[in-house]
Parts: sequence; structure tokens; C-alpha cells
Amino acid sequence: MSTSQMVSRKYNFSAGPAVLPLSVLEQIQAEMVSLPGVGSSVLEISHRAKEFDQILDETNASIRSLANIPDTHDVLFLQGGAALQNAMIPANLITDPGQTADYILTGTWGQKSAEDVKHYGKLNVAWDGKSTKYNRTPEDSELKLTPGAAYVHLTYNETIQGVQFPKLPIVGGVPIVADRSSDIFCAPLNVSDYGLIYACAQKNLGIAGVTIMIVEKELLKRSGTRLPHYLNFALHAENGSRYNTPPTFAIYVTGLVCKWLQNEMGGLEKIARFNLEKAGLLYDLIDQSEGFYVGHADKSARSTMNVVFKMKDEATDNRFLAEAEKQDMTTLKGHRSVGGIRASIYNAMPMEGVQALAEFMQDFARRNG
Repeated sequence: MSTSQMVSRKYNFSAGPAVLPLSVLEQIQAEMVSLPGVGSSVLEISHRAKEFDQILDETNASIRSLANIPDTHDVLFLQGGAALQNAMIPANLITDPGQTADYILTGTWGQKSAEDVKHYGKLNVAWDGKSTKYNRTPEDSELKLTPGAAYVHLTYNETIQGVQFPKLPIVGGVPIVADRSSDIFCAPLNVSDYGLIYACAQKNLGIAGVTIMIVEKELLKRSGTRLPHYLNFALHAENGSRYNTPPTFAIYVTGLVCKWLQNEMGGLEKIARFNLEKAGLLYDLIDQSEGFYVGHADKSARSTMNVVFKMKDEATDNRFLAEAEKQDMTTLKGHRSVGGIRASIYNAMPMEGVQALAEFMQDFARRNG
């Protein structure tokens, strides 16, 4: 009897750590005590052992294959989450205190990313959506960019506000640095358009503990020798992501999720269609609710990963949450800064979960409208 038959699972709409594919969880369970052919758990093997060499190499290869990553870019496995990158990125890419980094702020995480730039150089906020409560992304004509900036940073998908860039902005040849923690591999992407992509894994690619970085090799030359060792991107690249002990288990899980994306879901083009179908089901319902449900994001910038909406008052929101919980749909409460409801429907959220939520939303609106 499989785990899916033995255990009743709720639909987990958490923004992160978030839902994982059931088949991946079952494989982890089956291999937990002893990896096939190894005789030890993945939790026990050395990060220098040949068995972990294979895990690391396969995970790297899966990521490169999924995203068609060119030889111009390295894949790194780091720690500290996306939060550590708030400091590591300006430390490595700003080589002189007189240099400026441009930040496009479309939500809470973009705001936080910009806070540490002042320790290494000058910050230019190229656009800030605060005045409209971060409900959209900017038009290219609205950006106030710095000629010759060290880089332009953006958060491609803001989990709190449910805002996602429909496409990359045009920034005039300056390297684009993108936080893609919550939507990495939700759809095809052209890695060559980016100088650096980073993503904590626990939202859309694995579990907490590892941060995936895809970085242009040319940018690694900026790291130089001026930085403390652990903060130096180039040193991590030179050591194959094993300058110190990496998060071995998190890397192992990321590898399994990447294989699931490729082998079971059919790659990034198919997962993109799947994600659009899931998100469309909820957004269509919101749009057709005659104002009972009100989405936060403008239609031009709606996230396919985090559907954020609210109702007429907080009491109705709370009743919605309580009733959803009783129907085995969990962690739908919106972030405290926005309120309302947030349904995070990452790659691993099955269609059945979204359908169950949509049916509940229809019934709730009928009873409370």
C-alpha cells in the first residue's frame, strides 16, 4: 500500500515552506534509511563521498537541463536563504563604493533586498510601487535607471502581494539580478537574459536549507579577493559549492524535484501550461464573483504562483479561513501586511487541490454574498 493510500493529506496552500510532489515524498521515505546501493541514509553520508558526488552532479545536471543553462553560467548551491543574498550580491557585484545598483521594488521582498546595498555602494530605487500598495509591475518607460549601474535587481514574483512580472524589463545591457525564489522553473526562461538568478528552494523547488544560484561566469570575476571567504561567489564556484559542508539533504530533495519536473510533468513548457490553468481557474472565479472576491494584483501582473484576494471585511475573511480549514485546505491566510487570503499554488500543488478550493469559493460566495 502506498503512502497516498495510507495517509490522508490536506491541501497545503502555504507560501513556504510549501507543498512537495507526493511521489517525491514517497521516494524520500523509501530511501531515508538507506540510499539504494549505499547502505547509509542520505542524512549520514559525507559531503565528500563519491555517493554525494553523484547526488550533487545529478542535481546540477537536472537544473542545467531543465532550464537549458548555457556554459556561460555556473550553478551554485549556497546557504542562508535568499536573505543572505541581500548582502552577498552587492558585496560581490559592486566593486567600488562609488558604484550604484538599481532596484525595482514591486513588493515586500524587493524592499528587503534593497536594504543592504548601502554597506557596499549607492542605491537607486528605479521604481517603487508603494503608492499603489504594490499591485503591479512597472512599464519600461517608468523606470529611472542609472547609466552604467553595477546591476539591476528585481523580485520576479512577490509572494506577499501576488505580483509577478509578465516579462523582463528592458534595462539597457546592465546585468539583471533576479530573486526568483517563489517562481523558479514555473515556466521556461532564457537564462542568457540574466546576469544572476537566485532562489531559496522551499517555495517551488525543494525544501528549506539550500539556495540555488545561476550566475554568469563573467560576473564572478567581480568577486576578487576583497571579501571574507564565505561571502565570495567565486570561491564557492571554484570549490564546486563545497567550500564548506553544503546542505546535503536539501540538495538531494532539489534533485528529486527537478527529476519530477522533467520526467513526470514533462518539462518547463508543460508545467507552465499547468500553472496557467490552475491560476486561471481561481482568477476567473474572482473576476466572475461580482465583487465578492477582490484580487490584490492588477490583471496585468497577476502571479501564477500566489493568488491574493480578500472579501468585504476581515470577519468574512476569517470565516472563510475557518471553513476552508475544516475542509482540509490549510495555510490560506494572507500575509499580515496585506490581509485577506493567499493561495500559493506552486508547481507541486495538484489540480485537485485548486479545484477543491475553487468549488469551496463558489459555495462560500453563494452562502455569504
